[in-house]
Amino acid sequence: MTEAAAEQDRSIDGVEDAVRDAVAAGFPAAVADLSRLVRIPSVSWDAFDPAHVVASAEAVAELLRGTGVFESVRIFRSEVAAGGKDGQPAVLATRKARGGRPTVLLYAHHDVQPPGRDEDWESPPFEPTIRGDRLYGRGAADDKAGVVAHIAAIRALVEAAGPDLELGLAVFIEGEEEFGSRSFKNFLLDHREELAADVIVVADSDNWDERTPALTTALRGNVTFKLTVRTLEHASHSGMFGGAVPDAMLAAVALLATLHDAEGAVAVPRLTSRDAGPGHAEPPGYDEARLEEEAALLEGVRPIGRGSILSRLWWQPAITVTGIDAPTVANASNTLVPEVTVRVSVRVAPGQRAAEAFEAVERHLRERAPFGARLSIHDVDLGDPFLVDTGGWAVAEAKAALRDAWGAETVEMGIGGSIPFIADLVEVFPRAQILITGVEDPDSRAHSPNESLHLGVFRRAILGEALLLSRLTARSAD
Repeated sequence: MTEAAAEQDRSIDGVEDAVRDAVAAGFPAAVADLSRLVRIPSVSWDAFDPAHVVASAEAVAELLRGTGVFESVRIFRSEVAAGGKDGQPAVLATRKARGGRPTVLLYAHHDVQPPGRDEDWESPPFEPTIRGDRLYGRGAADDKAGVVAHIAAIRALVEAAGPDLELGLAVFIEGEEEFGSRSFKNFLLDHREELAADVIVVADSDNWDERTPALTTALRGNVTFKLTVRTLEHASHSGMFGGAVPDAMLAAVALLATLHDAEGAVAVPRLTSRDAGPGHAEPPGYDEARLEEEAALLEGVRPIGRGSILSRLWWQPAITVTGIDAPTVANASNTLVPEVTVRVSVRVAPGQRAAEAFEAVERHLRERAPFGARLSIHDVDLGDPFLVDTGGWAVAEAKAALRDAWGAETVEMGIGGSIPFIADLVEVFPRAQILITGVEDPDSRAHSPNESLHLGVFRRAILGEALLLSRLTARSAD
């Protein structure tokens, strides 16, 4: 090794030591910032007050300005894909690269899922509460922790290396990921130049467990839609006509039952599965016992489907009925129900386009409508699955940075959930290397009551990203 190379290594080691110290010193502030964001009920769904999403965007913009490194921090809206109105506010912060360094785009989202019923929470959903080593609250993990992890990592880098960075930085904090990212593609097109990057870090996924970091390398796609089943012009007396007249509930239940076979595996023709394939092998050690614990199966309830557990979660399709509009038990009268509407969620295995999967499910339903029931399908959303190219230099850099931050080898894992906008990133920025990281762990319960963030995972995630950014500051964009 030449003296110049040795001097560079010593310089890098010194910066990384300073990064570790800065992450440790800044961690209480990161938890406080996250708690302030959690208090803002930024649900992006139509039925909720959009003023909270605006307030959340403004709070995120203030945090980004506070880092002191961005040339521009602004809040924007773009038109939803279907046209006619603007989406929810997103925050965009930018700093141009200098000296031939790469540009890194950091993504997270500041909107959250609806909280559900307050009585299902052990503490109020929008009052951040620490119990043991976890911070509870809606959005504490998904994905306001991702927002603050980016900000805290940037702070640590600035503290260690100074504000005169040559690394290019763009931060895109979306405001409607939980409502389908309906303006996402247009946002990318509207701000293509500001968002263009060599590496894109999406902090919106999971880790293998509380002590083991992960990069997500496979995501299922999604198809969601509402299905309305009608059999009658109006409700009729169940005693007078029951036994001869099919009501909509009977037809809907019978139809939905055809989506799965006796083992609970998806039974829709032309919905495909796949093998993990080269570079995407399944990690060992995930058995039915771990599934039962993490998914909270009741005693005696068996898993469904066939194949290894991870194959069912990552590489096979899944269909779930996530909602039903029908008379409530409290309002049930002795009548035949004329109409029932359900919301159906389909997870699409990597390798199949979402549009193809929707066509297969729609054909299946229409061909099997019982008793001549009338079907209508509406409010369709599509998101394609994604496989990360694990051969790029950015994946190697990220795995090493996470390993050094966590003290454990980084696992490449699939996720049964979906991040549909990843396909849009690939389309608009085909040369960028995409890294899907996260601050969640198997007990985070994202989207569920008592969502929480493990504070040790949070600290290690911040450190891993800060180390990655510090190493990219010494790398050529080529």
